[in-house]
Amino acid sequence: MALPSVGQADMLATQFGELLASWMPESAAVIGCAGGNGFDRVRVATTKRLVGIDINPQYVQELAYRYAATIPGLELYVRDIQEPLAGIEPVQFIYAALVMEYVEPAAALANLASLCGPDAILAIVLQLPSPGPPVTDSPFARLKELAPVLRLVPPDELAARACLQGFALLATRHLTVASGKQFALQLFRRSAVPRI
Repeated sequence: MALPSVGQADMLATQFGELLASWMPESAAVIGCAGGNGFDRVRVATTKRLVGIDINPQYVQELAYRYAATIPGLELYVRDIQEPLAGIEPVQFIYAALVMEYVEPAAALANLASLCGPDAILAIVLQLPSPGPPVTDSPFARLKELAPVLRLVPPDELAARACLQGFALLATRHLTVASGKQFALQLFRRSAVPRI
């Protein structure tokens, strides 16, 4: 995702950095943190607690090595967000970029809701249908293994599911990267009682 011809890594980190600067949360979580999707954009004077969650233990181990010394309030967890996130204190801001395409959104949103403090903000980046393959061609052939499990989630569908978990849609913004791929950034606030 970091290749200039793909441009996704920089876009995701830039969006995260801009959102942190806008909302200035004291605590934040990055879901699907991988290699540190924007960790280098965190201002530790403002965001004093940063939670990283990924299903891949190697990513989490690498993040600990890379950022433990520079982000004092760093907490890293190996978890599947389709399962309950017990034992993690709630945060004020959650960033989940290009994650919903690989999970069951209803289960993931229910578990992310449990990670939200009062009036928490949830930012989700979704991949939109674009010309070309859903997984951009690159020298890394193993990335093609993701194509069969990737399921694009329409923003309207995600917003409806989020509403059932007590999230109110604040805004949607469309983004395009160098490869021509398009994305939707959706911002939600969790303050309402979930609908049953």
